Amino acid sequence: MTIKLKKWDSAEHLKTEEDIARYWEACLEEGGDDPVFISAALGNIAGRGEGLYKALSPGGNPEFATVMKVIRALGLELRGAPARS
Repeated sequence: MTIKLKKWDSAEHLKTEEDIARYWEACLEEGGDDPVFISAALGNIAGRGEGLYKALSPGGNPEFATVMKVIRALGLELRGAPARS
């Protein structure tokens, strides 16, 4: 028996502002302090057709100021919460 796998593309499932907000919140919670994870999440939100995607890909290594501009441009916020122990 052969199992066929399909590559998962998060961006395909981000259709509404609510989808995007929930995805962003989950990524912030799961990604913690991993800048590559958070940048990749922003790249997924920005979409493959955007020029931002390359800068936000794992090899892109954007500066924090760039990440903050992208967050605002996508209509998102970066919020703080107490760390879970």
